[in-house]
Order: sequence, then structure tokens, then C-alpha cells
Amino acid sequence: MSGKPRLTYCNGRGRMEPIRWLLAAAGVEFEEVFLETREQYEKLIKDGVLMFQQVPLVEIDGMKMVQTRAILSYIAGKYNLYGKDLKERALIDMYVEGITDLMHMILMFPFSPPEAKEKNLDSIKDRATNRYFPVFEKVLKQHGQDFLVGNKFSWADVQLIEAILAVEEKIPAVLSGFPQLQAFKIRMSNMPTIKKFLQPGSPRKPPPDERYIETVLKIFKK
Repeated sequence: MSGKPRLTYCNGRGRMEPIRWLLAAAGVEFEEVFLETREQYEKLIKDGVLMFQQVPLVEIDGMKMVQTRAILSYIAGKYNLYGKDLKERALIDMYVEGITDLMHMILMFPFSPPEAKEKNLDSIKDRATNRYFPVFEKVLKQHGQDFLVGNKFSWADVQLIEAILAVEEKIPAVLSGFPQLQAFKIRMSNMPTIKKFLQPGSPRKPPPDERYIETVLKIFKK
């Protein structure tokens, strides 16, 4: 065993992508195992590896961790990306939870039926521009700092840059009314670890395609 965290999921974004982002932002190399068949998934369940019979699965520090939020919290704490005290951690948690709500809409979008895609895209745009992005625009403007919490790079910053780029893939002009977020995007994208993750050939996954959707449905849908 190399000592690197080992990630088990499908070969695509899904619920593993924020974990990849956070590890990469922390400068941590990791290995991946990709599920391709229902049988692989069922074997993990049979072997008792998945506490709640769900992936993502991350093997780290001798643990077999499941549940995306628990994994992310552990990584953030381990690599000093979780604030300096309980108040900062609470703020990071609130920001992350809000961004996660938006990202859930992005996560489910590829699986929506064709006739619902336009409506769902409008919903993503509406939520991003009227509910979520204004919060972060205001925070950055009010405190005038580079980062969301404590003027120090944190999990919240990683989650936000991931969300910005994911929404922009679908709605390229979504940041047009958010100058603070435009500047934030440039700053984050130029941080060495994130810049590396955004390069071709990195572990970052592309937007879901038909093959990925078929694989997910084959493995997890009974």
C-alpha cells in the first residue's frame, strides 16, 4: 500500500468530485478504483466495506470512510482547511452546506429526462444568481479579503470554486453580475494546487457524458 488515499467510485464526477477537489487543493496525491459493474459494487457491500451500502468510499489513515460530508470534514480538518476555531468552522459549514444544495441540482441534471432539461437549467440559473452566488458576492465585498473565512484558504473556498466552474459549464455568463466572484475565480484558479488540478490529465473528471450516465444507472439502479 502506497499510503495515498484510495478513492472508490465511478469514473466520473458525482459525489466523489468534491472529495477529489479538496484533496487536490490540499496538495494530496490519491489513487482511484473505478466501479464499472453492478457485481463490483455488490462485492463491496458483501465484504462489509460500505457502512451504509453506498459510495463514495475513501480509504485513508487506516479507515474505510463513507458518507461524502464525513469524508470532506475529515480531509478539511486533517489538512488545516477547516478554520481556526469553532466559529470559523460553523461559518465554513454553513457556506459548504449552501453550495452543496446548489451542486445537488448540478449533480442530478444529467439524469433528468430530455423534456425537463430546459426547466431544470432555468432552475439552476435562478438559484445560482438569486440565492447562492449573491451570498458569497456580499461576503467578499464586505470583508475585502481574498478568502471566505478568516482570510485563510479553506474548504469553503474549494467548494465555491468547484461550484462556480460547474455552473459556468452550463451557463457561461452566470458571473456577469458578480465582480467579486469573478475576481475570486481568477485568484482560486491561479493557486498552485488548484491550477494543477485544472490542467489536462489531472484527476479532475469531465462533465458527465452518456457513457457515465449509463454506467451509474447500470451499477446503482435496481
